[in-house]
Amino acid sequence: MSDLVQWLGEQLDEEERIARAATRGPWVQSGVGDYGWTVDFGHPGSGVETADTEQGLADADFIAAHNPARVLREIDADRALLGDYMAAREIVDAAACPDMYDVGRAQGLEDAVRRRAAAFDQRPGYREEWRP
Repeated sequence: MSDLVQWLGEQLDEEERIARAATRGPWVQSGVGDYGWTVDFGHPGSGVETADTEQGLADADFIAAHNPARVLREIDADRALLGDYMAAREIVDAAACPDMYDVGRAQGLEDAVRRRAAAFDQRPGYREEWRP
């Protein structure tokens, strides 16, 4: 499991690098521009337009919703999950006869870590044995 924790931490580092390099925002879907639906990235003249269609509106809403600030909050949550898992695992591993509550908590957190890691399953280094 330590390999999974390390690998997932590396994926989160890469996600953070990408999010911090992006335009800060706020990102908002701001209506119809010259070409179609516009997502503005927080300062005049920035943005991207999608086709002036129902799908274009859906794409613009999606782009605006997945802004760097949200990604960074998700990364913080995933790192907290990894920290909770590692702490729970240490408690179980250190006990000669671990409490079943601690064992169950560690197992539940491990399941959650595996599910979060599966979101990155197309990236190099992901192992099928980590799949939940």
